[in-house]
Amino acid sequence: QVQLVESGGGLVQAGGSLGLSCAASGRTFTSYVMGWFRQAPGKEREFVAGIARNGYITYYAGSVKGRFTISRDNAKNMVYLQMNSLKPEDTAVYYCAADQNWGAPRTDTDYDYWGQGTQVTVSS
Repeated sequence: QVQLVESGGGLVQAGGSLGLSCAASGRTFTSYVMGWFRQAPGKEREFVAGIARNGYITYYAGSVKGRFTISRDNAKNMVYLQMNSLKPEDTAVYYCAADQNWGAPRTDTDYDYWGQGTQVTVSS
């Protein structure tokens, strides 16, 4: 089992940058594919980015590709999401998630563990 805690959310102007962090507990962090999701008010939770266990493979939603970068530090049990060129439509609660299965999961039902979320607000 793993526990996830996000941090780094806040308010930023359009065009700005923000970095999110997710701290994972437990000694088997490398057993999990990690992902970031987001949920805007009145909308369903959507996939943002994912990263393989070894960190060598990353994959993104089309809406954020080229602007967001996911990374992980397995020595520190951390996963990150660097967000650049932010847009008002990026406003949402961002969640870190862990999947103990293989593959490149993009749906929330694939993930087994979730953080509590952190708010990101992009003003126009």
